Amino acid sequence: MKAQDFGYTKQDIIDMADKYMLNIGYRFPIVVEETKDTVVRDVNGEEYLDFYAGIAVNSAGNCNEKVVAAVQEQVAQAMHTSLYPYSVPQTLLAKLICETIGMDRVFFQNSGTEANEAMIKMARKYGITKYGPNRYHIVTAKKGFHGRTYGAMSATGQPDTGIQMDLGPMLSGFTYADYNDLESFKAACTEDTIAIMIEPVQGEGGVYPATKEFLQGLRAFCDEKGMLLLFDEVQTGWCRCGDTMAFMHYGVMPDAVTMAKAMGGGMPIGALAAQEHCAQALNPGSHGSTYSGNPVCCAASYAQITELLDRNLAQNAKEMGAYFMEQLKTLPDVKEVRGLGLLVGFELNDVDAVQVKIKAMEKKLLVTATSNRIIRMVPPLIITKEDCDKAVAVLKEAIEEVANA
Repeated sequence: MKAQDFGYTKQDIIDMADKYMLNIGYRFPIVVEETKDTVVRDVNGEEYLDFYAGIAVNSAGNCNEKVVAAVQEQVAQAMHTSLYPYSVPQTLLAKLICETIGMDRVFFQNSGTEANEAMIKMARKYGITKYGPNRYHIVTAKKGFHGRTYGAMSATGQPDTGIQMDLGPMLSGFTYADYNDLESFKAACTEDTIAIMIEPVQGEGGVYPATKEFLQGLRAFCDEKGMLLLFDEVQTGWCRCGDTMAFMHYGVMPDAVTMAKAMGGGMPIGALAAQEHCAQALNPGSHGSTYSGNPVCCAASYAQITELLDRNLAQNAKEMGAYFMEQLKTLPDVKEVRGLGLLVGFELNDVDAVQVKIKAMEKKLLVTATSNRIIRMVPPLIITKEDCDKAVAVLKEAIEEVANA
């Protein structure tokens, strides 16, 4: 759909959106008409260098040709089936995921937060069924982020931010511990704890990678206590962090892992993948979803994951991430650069990161800010050194202009 086909200008679309849609935060004053690879083009023909990839979604590039072709082919065959019949895209995607990352079972969802809801339900049901009615407690990390539905939001260790504020009581059964602090997690666990749920890299929390000692320590502790280790890889998964899944970088195998974002290439899909011993907790009737395994989304996901693997974009993420972070260290007013692969962020000293984000957008670079001090970038995994250099140059100008304003 194009604005001009309806007789509207760019400003008409912005005004209508502001009138009819919920105001849930700052939006770029851009009306997107077309995207391709690392470029976002608005209705007026202005082009932006994309270093946020639809928030870590378009990892194989915006409108990747193979993903687009898979969607076009499947949408003409079957758009929706529900879970009652089998479907080819759903089955082939399940096989691809399990065999690639070493899991036994997959259940598809429509988003990352729903995938995390499924994982929370699975862990609780596993604990209660195996050990008794009180074994449902889960420990998660402070400053973590797991989504905005009530279970996932309750697992999000940010009680003093807008994520949980003024929304009433959270779901009980969660305790928060300090990220990268094994002793803090051990202290937070009780005899009723059934799982530890963690992001291998905290994204929304400020781009903080876990240490190997921390995740390996959690694995050993969970094994000792008969608990599950759950990884939320909604943002870190599928080559973003320099390996197929971030947990592979750490040499730690979780009992279950969630994914979304990059796996769909732009189509809405998420998944819970689990080892057999805990996957069997979700028996018939305990979970479901009308749109689970939608054939168009699964066809897109199969094409997207195949592209990521065939083009070895995990290696490009590793190489470009290392190069990009070194260049970011040269920027003025930067306190620290953090990241893993192409999940990259930097913390500013006394410069407002939100204003830097806005200034960068005005200079045709798209990035995000996780707070008023931290810039986060999750570009398509196809970026080059030239793209990185362009981004650094724009960020330098943006920081200097905000600092001197």
